[in-house]
Amino acid sequence: MKVVLFCGGLGTRLQEYSETVPKPMVEIGYRPIIWHLMRYYAHFGHSDFILCLGYRGDHIKKYFLNYDECLSNDFRLAHGGREVFLYNSDISNWTITFVETGLHTNIGQRLRAVEKYLEGEETFMANYSDGLSDLNLPEYVDYFHQKGKTAGFLSVRPSQSFHQVDYQEDGLVTGIRAIDQGAFGSTVGSLFSKRRFSSIFETARIWSWSRFSG
Repeated sequence: MKVVLFCGGLGTRLQEYSETVPKPMVEIGYRPIIWHLMRYYAHFGHSDFILCLGYRGDHIKKYFLNYDECLSNDFRLAHGGREVFLYNSDISNWTITFVETGLHTNIGQRLRAVEKYLEGEETFMANYSDGLSDLNLPEYVDYFHQKGKTAGFLSVRPSQSFHQVDYQEDGLVTGIRAIDQGAFGSTVGSLFSKRRFSSIFETARIWSWSRFSG
């Protein structure tokens, strides 16, 4: 199953980093966020990636074009560095498609831009390039197929102790409540049924899902 990753945002919430590098390339340890996310999917056997590029997409391209396996793997160095033997590898079985999808493009438009690269896929996964989690992916995929929906995503409860404001279209506040009172915020990963892909863009109702607990 192919994995679409959205890498084109401006990363304004990480502005101290994103002015020089795109958010997916901010490092955790000695590898960027996007590498950790891709390794998560590859762990479960999903190693065919489509990267929706935008802001500083050249930085992401150069990183993988000049990828150094030695940074995160055991290796043997011989003959003064003229010979390097890797004992294992991170990305040797990964396939990565790099697609320029625009600087100010929204998520739906980025998906539309990569539709042709999903030819032949019955189902595909999508995620923000910083959507790290410890979700049991096989269990989530099975749940999605059981429900037979067009799309689904995982929503998690925010950890902050802030409040949520409910209001009407005219701006009238109808309530203020703590986030932990049943509110679910950020989304981590999504699944889409490819056979219904066109309907995602032809109808106003983008998402169809059931609550997943696992």
